[in-house]
Amino acid sequence: MSSNQVPHIFAAHRRAARFDRARKRCARAEAAAYILDDMIEDVIERVEFMRLPPGDAVIVGDLTGSLAPALENQSITARNISPASHDEERPWQAAPAHYLISLGTLDTLNDLPGALLHYRNALSENGILIAQMLGAGSLPTLRQIMLAADGERPAARIHPQIDNRSATALLERAGFRRQVVDSHTLTVRFSSFERMVNDLRDQALTSVLVSQAPYVGKRGLVRAKAAFDALRDEEGRVTETFELLTLTGWR
Repeated sequence: MSSNQVPHIFAAHRRAARFDRARKRCARAEAAAYILDDMIEDVIERVEFMRLPPGDAVIVGDLTGSLAPALENQSITARNISPASHDEERPWQAAPAHYLISLGTLDTLNDLPGALLHYRNALSENGILIAQMLGAGSLPTLRQIMLAADGERPAARIHPQIDNRSATALLERAGFRRQVVDSHTLTVRFSSFERMVNDLRDQALTSVLVSQAPYVGKRGLVRAKAAFDALRDEEGRVTETFELLTLTGWR
């Protein structure tokens, strides 16, 4: 897709900084990693189920570094690439790989169709792309809380999200000869609004929109906490929902 056609929704520098911050936060023992852990577990199960033959793999977006050793157990030699140092919207310079795995990086790209095309071209013949991302329906509770925090002037704070049908069409458009898109729901219960925000920061899930939303401020924070408290269940916790979308494409 040419540059004059690509909507400029996400800021590349904010995206890179977010990943670097999350990588540093991930080193802490108490850091949240359940989204990435779920994605990695899902990838490993798919690799085992499909009985993929030995080959080399490139992983983009693994904050924990745990997927590569797991793939090694399946006779797949893997290396990690940081999205902070690799521009997924440009052609890959490395030699083609048998497998490309993306963990939570594709949903914050301006030119997602172009990125998927580059991913396809970076695969060897019959190579496979497995891409995990947050899909449509994610973070409805946070959306509700932030609308209450903003009051009469709501700001764009949640990223646009892709559904199954759109993801399938994107894979087909990129030239993958076979496409499988599926999703599953992960629910998490929080004891406080601060815990929710910190968990999102730990896992590189905060906003990287070009149009940076206004600072919430003290009054907005009071409204956010009040909205959070209003949603507490009988055990005093608030439930958030993450829809995890998996795109699988064969070259």
